[in-house]
Amino acid sequence: MKPYDLLSTVEYGGCSAKLSANDLSAALAELPKTPHKNLLVDIETHDDAGVYKINDEYALIQTTDFFPPVCSDPYEFGQIAAANALSDVYAMGGEVLTALNIVAFPAKVPLDVLKEILRGGIEKVIEAGGIMMGGHTIVDDIPKYGLAVTGWIHPDKIITNAAAKPGDILVLTKPIGAGIIMAGKRIGEIGADKYQPILEGMKQLNKEGGRIMQKYGIKCATDITGFGLLGHALKLAMGSNATLKINSTHVPAFNGSLELIELGCIPGACFRNLEYVENDCTFEKSLSHNHKMLLLDAQTSGGLLICCAENNVKDMIRELSESGYGSTSVIGSVCEKGNKYLAIY
Repeated sequence: MKPYDLLSTVEYGGCSAKLSANDLSAALAELPKTPHKNLLVDIETHDDAGVYKINDEYALIQTTDFFPPVCSDPYEFGQIAAANALSDVYAMGGEVLTALNIVAFPAKVPLDVLKEILRGGIEKVIEAGGIMMGGHTIVDDIPKYGLAVTGWIHPDKIITNAAAKPGDILVLTKPIGAGIIMAGKRIGEIGADKYQPILEGMKQLNKEGGRIMQKYGIKCATDITGFGLLGHALKLAMGSNATLKINSTHVPAFNGSLELIELGCIPGACFRNLEYVENDCTFEKSLSHNHKMLLLDAQTSGGLLICCAENNVKDMIRELSESGYGSTSVIGSVCEKGNKYLAIY
């Protein structure tokens, strides 16, 4: 097909269009609850997806995610959006069963573009070992794509973000800074040498990460997406009633992200994420402004933040690295709950 610049249909892409965590919390407050004896995980613990028990051996994981284009190429956008939606299943240690497409598409854009978006998504579902069952499409001026995903897990092996224990070591499997790099690309400050690695990172499934977490008996993890590393770390800390200490200099970052911050290329989502975490977070005075902004950068299809027992860290990091997550790093630790949920240095 003729090259088509998907970003030409939107003013900005991806997570920058997402509601802030504060606004979302306010919107969800005081909504009716739907408790049930088989509902094992729901929104109460700020988790990545919901889990419903079918029987003693089988529980369903359900999640959904969709957003506007984060890149120009329709096929790559489809891959990234699908990988992002599938990630919630892997963050809980599950396996993908089925998926449904969610599509909003402009009437004036060639249908070949839609076909390429869907092709990218379907190929990621196949890579995940899942089945694409169909979906739903509406007309909208701004294209959007994602998936509704169903996975499964044994009820006794669910990984949540509400099970961190003091003494656990924090491990991150992918670099951060993708939102900053994408913003830099849109204003012409980043070349292909720095842009292509973030596309490959966003397309990478967290499938092997989920499998390895189960192998090492991980009980607590989350994936890093629109609320940035600190936003998702805060949700994990609140769910677990613990304090997370994070060493900013140990957090892996995409090449070029800190330089772009230095130039003043800071997406608006960074400031919205700061607004969300600042009352529950202490920042050491020695922490540089650039590293602070990096930790708040919104990610798309980011890595897993894993709480691992200290005696398993070395072996787990080696296996994660060998499985394609070459930037996997220890970035901090879990402590007893202090005055704040997050302590950044």
